[in-house]
Amino acid sequence: MPDRHILKVEAIDAFYGDFQALFGVTLNVHAGQVIAVIGANGAGKSTLLKSIAGLIHPLHGEILFEGEATTSLAAFEVLARGIALVPEGRRLFPSLNVEENLLIGGQSRREGPWSLSRVYELFPVLAEFRHLPAPALSGGQQQMAAIGRALMSNPKLLLCDEISLGLAPIVVRDIYARLPNIAAEGLSVIIVEQDIVQALKAAAHIYCLQEGRVALEGPAGHMTREKISAAYFGV
Repeated sequence: MPDRHILKVEAIDAFYGDFQALFGVTLNVHAGQVIAVIGANGAGKSTLLKSIAGLIHPLHGEILFEGEATTSLAAFEVLARGIALVPEGRRLFPSLNVEENLLIGGQSRREGPWSLSRVYELFPVLAEFRHLPAPALSGGQQQMAAIGRALMSNPKLLLCDEISLGLAPIVVRDIYARLPNIAAEGLSVIIVEQDIVQALKAAAHIYCLQEGRVALEGPAGHMTREKISAAYFGV
């Protein structure tokens, strides 16, 4: 039977200098699957995404994307393979307008369904404000632009780091409502999220990190609030 995993993270240890942030973390993503990584602040969620995206190189363990090791590749090489990161805090270029920010995402020139017109179809407000400087957008609109910029690279795997952070609930619901349209294009998606309710709604599979370790993982439909709370808070 062929391996359905598009991504395998195998027992990685990650460090910031002498500080160890991840301890033997293992995670698998099937092609076309949406998974969520949840946990409190400092649990290692963003470090995990940065490791997958090539911004941090694990000291031990291995990361395999489509069966090939990407553990030691530079971030631009990982992007070229088809992994795109929507970073925490959005990180748009403030001196550029919305459309210019989106076009930067397309510099990898990977083939695929995502183009300016397709991103504007997904997020019509970006088309309306495409000539405005990025800082003129609301927080939610900036998050849409950050997602659109990542999609412009036509990834096979989209990494979304804290996409609901600092946004009003109605805006968060609006952004999450677009996820099925994104996944319908054949993308796999990893969402890092502190909002457990949103994570359970959006994802097929859940990983809960606590102090750099996987404390709980399994299908979202089998997760109870009691199990999640115990893993989330370590009680």
